[in-house]
Amino acid sequence: MIKLGTTERSYPWGVLRSTHASKVKFALAEKGLPWEVERIRPGDLWRKPPELLAKHPLGKVPWVEDEGLLLWDSSVILEYLEDRYPKPSLLPAEAKARADVRMVTRYVDEAILGGDLPAIWMPWWSKEDDRDEGAMENGRIRLRQRALPWLESRLADGREWICGKLSMADAGLAAMAMVLQVDDFELGEFPALAAYLERIRSRRAYLAISPKTSLENSMRA
Repeated sequence: MIKLGTTERSYPWGVLRSTHASKVKFALAEKGLPWEVERIRPGDLWRKPPELLAKHPLGKVPWVEDEGLLLWDSSVILEYLEDRYPKPSLLPAEAKARADVRMVTRYVDEAILGGDLPAIWMPWWSKEDDRDEGAMENGRIRLRQRALPWLESRLADGREWICGKLSMADAGLAAMAMVLQVDDFELGEFPALAAYLERIRSRRAYLAISPKTSLENSMRA
C-alpha cells in the first residue's frame, strides 16, 4: 500500500489539508490506488525536525513511499504514479496534449498552490482572531487578477476539464477547489470556473480531500 506523508488537522470549520498533498491524494483516488496517511504536525513544516528531513530534504510535504521507493515533490509523484500505474490514465497519449497538461500543472503549482493561494489558506489553520484578514484579502485580490481569469479563459470554450480530458492538471485544481470551499470564495465573475470546480467537488475522488470528510475517513483507501 502506498504511504502518503502529509499534514491534516481537524478544526471547527472543517478538516484542513496540505494543498500539494491533496493534489496527490486526489490523483491516487482517481486511479483507484490504495493509500494510507502518515501525518506530521503542521508546526513541523517550520521546525523541520530530522525525521521530516529524512523523508523530504526540503522539510515539506508531500512524500510517498511505494514498494521501498521514497519520492517527494507533488508533480514528480504524479508523473511516477502515471508511469507505475498507467490505468486509468491522467496524462494524454499524444505529445502536444501531454505538454499542455504539464504546462498547466506547472502554472497551477507556481501561480496558485505555491503563489497566491497560501495567503488565503495558511491563516485558516489559526484561530479567527489570529488571522491577518488584510493579507488574506490581498491573496484573494491577486488570485482574481491573475490565475482565475486565465483559468476562466481556458474553460470558456465549454470544455469539461482544464485540458479537455481529466488529467493530473485537474488534481492540482482540486486542491484549489478545497481551499475556495473553506474560504467561501465568491466566483460570480468566473462562471465557467465556478461550474468546473463544482464538477471537481462532485467526483468521488474529491471525498478524499473534502473539508467535510473526517480525518478517519480520509486516512486510507
